[in-house]
Amino acid sequence: MADQVVGRVVGLWRYPVKSMAAEVLSNVDVSWHGLAGDRRWAFVRDGIPQSGFPWLTLRENAQLRNFHPRFVDPDQPDKSQTIVATPEGGEFDVTDRTLAARLHGPGCRVIRQSRGVFDTFPLSLISTQSVSQLGQLVGADLDVQRFRPNLLVEALDEAGAASTDTFPEDAWVGRVLRIGDMKMRIDKRDGRCVVITIDPTTSETNPEILRTVARERDNCMGVYGSTVLPGCVAVGDAVAIVSESA
Repeated sequence: MADQVVGRVVGLWRYPVKSMAAEVLSNVDVSWHGLAGDRRWAFVRDGIPQSGFPWLTLRENAQLRNFHPRFVDPDQPDKSQTIVATPEGGEFDVTDRTLAARLHGPGCRVIRQSRGVFDTFPLSLISTQSVSQLGQLVGADLDVQRFRPNLLVEALDEAGAASTDTFPEDAWVGRVLRIGDMKMRIDKRDGRCVVITIDPTTSETNPEILRTVARERDNCMGVYGSTVLPGCVAVGDAVAIVSESA
């Protein structure tokens, strides 16, 4: 039985520093630990290392979205020096203590984890249909970066046209998707927090977005996944459910 094509990739992003701005990609290698270079750095708040969630995120500092990290050697992101551009146009090495102090004051520090600093699973995916449908529910045009996915997928119907299903990725939970040369298992729906209320451009908040997701969607939007087969993914790649007999 052939794999069932259910969509195509229309957006790819990685986040070199947790909660900072996204890096837009046209293609990327995906390893067992997610997209190469994704969330390898994170800032840690002072005084709560045993909390289970010591990371400095958009919850604590919504302006993190305005700091843009980049790799000096983008071809080897997991080995490259990482530079962070400030909103004013200055640049710091990610390890510079001046940057940490600016983000959260004395005691804030940065750490690097080769396997990435992920809340749950190393891969995240959302569909264009889900973003559009939620926008209709709240009466607003929503930027996909509110949801900070790795992959944005346009779901397709059997004829290859844009699907009219709402929240189509929910049906992929428990299945394995082939995307480019990579295979990922869709492990669970993505439970959401206050971060999705923050506008990625203005940093203004809209609490109705999270209230709607909680009321209409059991607090979930998009899905989390993990790598089954490492490989390269590119914008335009087909997304297919792997046949159980494959």
